[in-house]
Amino acid sequence: MKTLSPEALAALRQEYAQRGLRRAELDPDPSVQFRAWLDEAAAQPLIEPNAMVLSTVDADGQPWSRTVLLKVCDERGFSFFTNYLGAKGTHLAREPRAALTFWWGALERQVNITGVVAPVSREESEAYFSSRPAASRLGAWASAQSEILADREALERSFAEARARFPDDDAIPCPEFWGGYRLAPRTIEFWQGRRSRLHDRFRYTREPLGGWKIERLAP
Repeated sequence: MKTLSPEALAALRQEYAQRGLRRAELDPDPSVQFRAWLDEAAAQPLIEPNAMVLSTVDADGQPWSRTVLLKVCDERGFSFFTNYLGAKGTHLAREPRAALTFWWGALERQVNITGVVAPVSREESEAYFSSRPAASRLGAWASAQSEILADREALERSFAEARARFPDDDAIPCPEFWGGYRLAPRTIEFWQGRRSRLHDRFRYTREPLGGWKIERLAP
């Protein structure tokens, strides 16, 4: 099997030169600034610009990361939906502090977010669940997320059982073990690539009495 040599890896280096980021351009509210960047990313030919890496910590202090999809972004925070009994849910039940990362290579931009995660209301979870395609709703019932499977066929049998249990697409209920989480941000960092690795970085930090402090960081 061929592997990339150190020289080949070095050749992958990119020079970021599209634009810069100035303090005067930033909105005082990071949620407004983020939505502006997300809109720009969504206008690009990107696959799922709402994809974000979620990092959690297990009971042994081991960090874990995986990609999930942002479904709601407002002044309350960043929301995603998943199985509460999977690894993500197990980690967050013990340690609700987590981090998110968005990478939009076409725009040479990254956003890093830290904060505390809590479940959204049951009403919000059920409302979003009902908007999903029927196959995705059945998949939520079929998958015991993060558990070991004997083979692919076991998963497909579970899906078939869910289909038989809920034959009416309009009557597939939201499982009690499935729903949303919202990360309420404490810090949000906006990163814009620049030449010579002299990138622009601005971090918003939530103030104790409300509002946000904005600081430029060295790259």
